Amino acid sequence: MSVDVCELLIGAPPRARRLIVERADAAGVAAYRALRRDVFVAEQGLFAGHDLDDLDNDPRTIVLVARDTGDAGCPVVGGVRLAPVTEPDVGWWAGSRLAVHACARRGGGNVGAVLVRAACSTAEVAGALRFEAEVQAGNVTFFQRLGWRRLGSTVLHGIPHVRMRWPVGRVEALVAATKAPLRELVSELLTAVPGAAHGFVGDDGAPVPGSDLVAVCDAIVPAMVERDPEWAGWCSVLVNVNDLAAMGALPVGLLDAVGARDRSFASRVLAGLRAAARAAGVPVLGGHTQLGVPGALAVTGLGRAPRPVPAGGGRAGDELRVTADLGGNWRPGHTGRQWDSTSYRRADELRAQQRAVADRAPAVAAAKDVSMAGLAGTVGMLAEASGCGAELDVAEVPRPSGASLGDWLTCFPGFAMITADRAGESVALDAPGCESRVCGRLRTGTGVRLRWPDGAYTEVVAGAVTGMGVA
Repeated sequence: MSVDVCELLIGAPPRARRLIVERADAAGVAAYRALRRDVFVAEQGLFAGHDLDDLDNDPRTIVLVARDTGDAGCPVVGGVRLAPVTEPDVGWWAGSRLAVHACARRGGGNVGAVLVRAACSTAEVAGALRFEAEVQAGNVTFFQRLGWRRLGSTVLHGIPHVRMRWPVGRVEALVAATKAPLRELVSELLTAVPGAAHGFVGDDGAPVPGSDLVAVCDAIVPAMVERDPEWAGWCSVLVNVNDLAAMGALPVGLLDAVGARDRSFASRVLAGLRAAARAAGVPVLGGHTQLGVPGALAVTGLGRAPRPVPAGGGRAGDELRVTADLGGNWRPGHTGRQWDSTSYRRADELRAQQRAVADRAPAVAAAKDVSMAGLAGTVGMLAEASGCGAELDVAEVPRPSGASLGDWLTCFPGFAMITADRAGESVALDAPGCESRVCGRLRTGTGVRLRWPDGAYTEVVAGAVTGMGVA
């Protein structure tokens, strides 16, 4: 609730301000620019004539306006703009020109706070993993109350400003939801068979004692099985062969466990599974199917690797290479979460991708495929298993033009491998259709940080990902 200062001044009773914040249309942009002129030119005297700059002509710039739906005389009561800092956009955005109408600044008004929160949300939806602003010194406390962090002082337009940053927690939240509970959940299992997983804690699969077999197992999220059964079946094969590929293992067979409400639904799941198995060239050896139950799907994969490549074979100073298939597009219904490159590939290309790590083993020090924790979280898992921290150079991460940095670092990317090699010895994986690039390094410490084009770092994972530590 806020008090309308304009109405108090003329003796009218206060009313609740009914605000909506929206992306401005042409009329909204014009009203916002007029408001800026009133605030920054006429009132504050920061500019002569107008405050327009190059960002106002950048088609990537987003303008948000706050409208008072109950005030016909003052419909646009505030506005703010935000835009990428670099070209091309690497996920670094900044907000600027926050302006609030004089009638909406006092008396408990919250227009500015609503706009700032909306700008933060909009930047994150646009894929920003770094969001900053240079604010007038008198507004620092206001921003700090909204969760912003102070970086340093500067002078703009002849008056003191402070550089501030909004902490984007997207990667940390994904890690907390998908991987952080693992140590507590599985620690007793890891010690149940002494030596069984020695050297491979944190890997997606485990060598079978006394053999050259590697076993992996993945379950598909039940909501995905219900919503998109054919795609769920396809992905159940894909995630298993990717897990095997990361350990340098060539697939030899799969076992599936399917739950479905009826025969028709089960057939759709199995159709996707069969298609993927055929494309990958790996037989389904057997499994279990149960009808009359909610949708569920889990697949176990077996592969052969004389010398499996561990996730924990890296050491501080190693170069991190990402090899990713940038072809394809977002899976319909899963935009921002699942990139589909594999259904566009020929069978021979898919099978060659599966051999990419095996063909370089044992030269690869460590490897891991990108899955539930996203690219940044998976880098953290490889680093953790190696007893290190990690950093990624955002400008060097291979990324499709149709994916923002925030989406790409947190999605399931179809086929993407992270490998660690000794500094100066990294060689691109031979994976058809993929881009392979050194884009990071292992370092002493813990967690994952991003390196930006201006040399600044932001932390996206503060410490351990799984808590299971060094293999």
